[in-house]
Amino acid sequence: MTTIVRLIRSARLSDVAEYAYAATAPADARLIFLAGSCPLHADGSTAAVGDVAGQAAHAVENMRTALAESGASLSDVISTRVLVASSEQADLVAAWEVVRDAFGDHDSPSTLMGVTVLGYDDQLVEIEAVAAVRD
Repeated sequence: MTTIVRLIRSARLSDVAEYAYAATAPADARLIFLAGSCPLHADGSTAAVGDVAGQAAHAVENMRTALAESGASLSDVISTRVLVASSEQADLVAAWEVVRDAFGDHDSPSTLMGVTVLGYDDQLVEIEAVAAVRD
């Protein structure tokens, strides 16, 4: 299925960013607001304790599941916010690289943030997303 999300890039803005600077969806799109995708196993335990990249990968897989349950996929995501419980830029980059690679050519607008703490024991990564589909 073809995505209805249109990614917008600008030649007037830096090409260093590894994502589109904006995205749109048509007025008749159904928006899907995902809760923060956490690196939790189905039993509630935290995956990849101490491993930022491993937690990012698990969070992406959980996001794929939530999207599929909503009738969408990663290519329907219109924006993301990646939260990393760290003050180290290298940790943020490690999480970002996993998310970037998962999305491939569909480089939707994103914000990457270091935060002091996240909600679950041993949690280092959380990914928020909004998607748009047409029924």
